[in-house]
Amino acid sequence: MKSLMVVLTGFLCLLTAGLQAHAQSFPSKPITVVVPAPPGGVVDASGRLLAEAMARQLGQPVVVDNRGGASGNIGYSHVARSAADGYTLLTSYSAFHLGNPSLFPKPGWAQTDFVPVAMAVVATNVIAVHPSIPANTLSELIAYLKSNPDKVSYASQGSGSLAHVGTEIFKSQTSTNMLHVPYRGSGPAIQDMLAGQVQLFITTPPSVMQHIQAGKLKGIAVTGKTRHPGLPQVPTTAEAGLPAFELEGWVALFAPTGTPAEALNRLTAAVKASVETPEVVAKAKAAGLEIRFLAAPALQEVVRAETAGWAKTIKGANIVVQ
Repeated sequence: MKSLMVVLTGFLCLLTAGLQAHAQSFPSKPITVVVPAPPGGVVDASGRLLAEAMARQLGQPVVVDNRGGASGNIGYSHVARSAADGYTLLTSYSAFHLGNPSLFPKPGWAQTDFVPVAMAVVATNVIAVHPSIPANTLSELIAYLKSNPDKVSYASQGSGSLAHVGTEIFKSQTSTNMLHVPYRGSGPAIQDMLAGQVQLFITTPPSVMQHIQAGKLKGIAVTGKTRHPGLPQVPTTAEAGLPAFELEGWVALFAPTGTPAEALNRLTAAVKASVETPEVVAKAKAAGLEIRFLAAPALQEVVRAETAGWAKTIKGANIVVQ
């Protein structure tokens, strides 16, 4: 009996040591970060920023794999079908993650296909209007919109985009009505806005800062938690009297469901260490992004809460992808 106990004890020690060694050895090969968007833009910039910084933290190459198309569904579906071993990650964008399950009958993936690693960055937005709108504050803008229902047109980067859903949320919260004009990206939308073809656009500050500073557009309010450093004179929506309206595009890493906890913990720690470096903070700022780290539990709560709001708005506004 004593000999048997000695053997069992030795086996358990070897098993524990093996598990610890496995956990400590992750990662033992390159990691792929899938970006569900083409090169360029917020999602790609965020994915590349994280990949470069995490490679230094993990001691292994972190390769960016752009798989754009179908409003992010191609990249999401690829990661959902990938091995749950920590070596294939998803650079998730809030508009895709929150909206696609309601916008597409069969997107090819579900939120339950993924587990959170960490949120890394957010991109705030600014409510920009054409000078023909006689409003310089958020309260004046809301009053004007109420007095002129359906006489103002607002732009978006396309049906179901962050600007589209976000502006519909704004309309709901302020009991106002505007006409939606979808574009293929921010560039054409801004050109038509400068020409007065559309009068309102909720977009990222870097895309309109020069026009606001030149007086060609007016910045009414920033939709994030803090003022944007490039537009210090523009108040937040909370400061302007509408604290319930926040619209930020976040970028976070997710892994396929079933990924071992040891790998997830290592990856979360790598994201945290990466975004705390001055170099990454500076690069994020230069790209118009704000560092905001959230570990897995907090990120999962954000997804739960915001998905419900997006689903309600998409259904209520009858938003369909065109």
